[in-house]
Amino acid sequence: MDYLFENFTFPPDQSFTIRSEHIEPKKYTHLKCHINFEIALIENAAGKRFIGDHIEDFKGSDLVLIGSYVPHCWQFYKELDPTVLPHAFVVHFFPDFLGKELLNKPEAMHLSYLFDNASKGIRFSGPTVAEARMLMQHMLFSKGLQRIALMLQLLDILAQSKHQKVLATPGFSSVENSRDADRINCVYDYIFQNFREEIVLPKVASLLHMTPAAFCRYFKLKTSRTLIDFVKEIRIGYAAKLLIDGRHNITEACYNSGHNNLSNFNKHFKELKGLTPRDFLKQYQEAVA
Repeated sequence: MDYLFENFTFPPDQSFTIRSEHIEPKKYTHLKCHINFEIALIENAAGKRFIGDHIEDFKGSDLVLIGSYVPHCWQFYKELDPTVLPHAFVVHFFPDFLGKELLNKPEAMHLSYLFDNASKGIRFSGPTVAEARMLMQHMLFSKGLQRIALMLQLLDILAQSKHQKVLATPGFSSVENSRDADRINCVYDYIFQNFREEIVLPKVASLLHMTPAAFCRYFKLKTSRTLIDFVKEIRIGYAAKLLIDGRHNITEACYNSGHNNLSNFNKHFKELKGLTPRDFLKQYQEAVA
């Protein structure tokens, strides 16, 4: 499956762009991606959102942050208030739009984590949406340093939000985007490199010089999931990526993602995606038809 690659250029007097536009039902019919990060706020619409390997219905206001080269699109079915046109605020930027040094500052640590998770897409809800809306409205008409200050405030609100949800599974994102504690990174790297093979607990525990029991407790504490669940997410996320890339059928995606039989693959896929591989692929094909 091909993605529509978009290329955005910034005016010489701007380090990021923001626009407001009206949207129409079925406007977006192709998965698209671009090198820029994107903050999108969809208003007064209902439909289905596709980000990475994540599919979800949305209704009302939908606020998301999307990282570089993450395939995404929205399917708009209807407006909620027929007296108001559905519209969107869209910001495109690079994480280092104020220089690479900013992200190395201790005060900006939370931004680094935000940008790492953007590689899987993040949905925001609750009061974060209203706060973001107000700032984006002001940014449309601001200039100079005030415009930059509002952008930093927007990013800070997103980074500090207690109402955020990472969307795509870890297996859909590249290893290079994983930034956690060094010890957990060691485990992540090993699993990303070897998930197509059998993952043996004693071997993984030995990477951190731990007993299997101690490792299981440590990994669950740091990642809020068991090793088995994490490996399952990686394999299913990778299988979903193979399916929507369009170069592998379901059987090939099964065995190329580390599964030993179709029965377990179908079971695990439905557990994580809520759909069978066949139904998942059908939804994506309909989205870009």
